[in-house]
Amino acid sequence: MGTFSIWHWLIVLVVVMVLFGGRGKISSLMGDVAHGIRNFRDGLKDPEQKSLTDAEKLDAKERDKV
Repeated sequence: MGTFSIWHWLIVLVVVMVLFGGRGKISSLMGDVAHGIRNFRDGLKDPEQKSLTDAEKLDAKERDKV
């Protein structure tokens, strides 16, 4: 019970590698959370007060190009 064994250190190492492993997993996860919160807040608005969604904005831009 005194010091940490090799198994404790291996588990800590695995957890750190999963959390902070390559390709910015934490930042992409936080971006997904922010996107979900934004969609939730947009869903709470009245239909009359809603602004254009991202898809509608994209469609409008494509129509302007043509």
